[in-house]
Amino acid sequence: MIPTLDAAAELPGALAVLAGSGLIGEIVVSDGGSRDGTVAIAESESARVVRGPRGRGPQLIAGAGATTGEWLLFLHADCRLAPGWEEAVGKFIARPDAAERAGYFGFVLDDPEPAARRLERIVAWRCRALALPYGDQGLLIARSLYDAISGFAPLPLMEDVDLARRLGRRRLAPIGTQIIASARRYRRQGYFRRPIRNLLCLTLYFAGVPPARISRLYG
Repeated sequence: MIPTLDAAAELPGALAVLAGSGLIGEIVVSDGGSRDGTVAIAESESARVVRGPRGRGPQLIAGAGATTGEWLLFLHADCRLAPGWEEAVGKFIARPDAAERAGYFGFVLDDPEPAARRLERIVAWRCRALALPYGDQGLLIARSLYDAISGFAPLPLMEDVDLARRLGRRRLAPIGTQIIASARRYRRQGYFRRPIRNLLCLTLYFAGVPPARISRLYG
């Protein structure tokens, strides 16, 4: 399931990796009102398009509600799964305790710059020390577990952090392979400025500031 908003530039890459996979029963694109070719691209790749209110939380809820699969895989449009993902996901699902845990991918940026490697190490530390994988790392979760924790909250931002906190450390696990994220926003906004802004948003969230207010800062 992929939430989208004006994602025509990145969506083809994300869909191409999923196309033809025996593990994917249905691809759902939950669109929040794109004005570019996002919807047309999704439909041309035989993805099911769900239209709804803008906001990652509401879009993720709508997308999850549009499918009845036993497993849900949430991805961002500007991220694509690395080679070998099918084998890793298959092994994750085959674990005896798989339905009791949610999986996330290792974070890699499509940028050769040293700054990208530094950010990847920070993300790895955040997952290891704080048990806070973000939405751009994907989320693989059994429908039964997703329903048991009441799924995503209808938040415009921080819906991924909210879900990770409700899952807790014991129910989060690395899948064992990587997801390749677009570095476009980091190159445009800076490898220092953007992470600092993200950290500020996270700090405000933990301080109790409503996500709707934080989203104005996030942009």
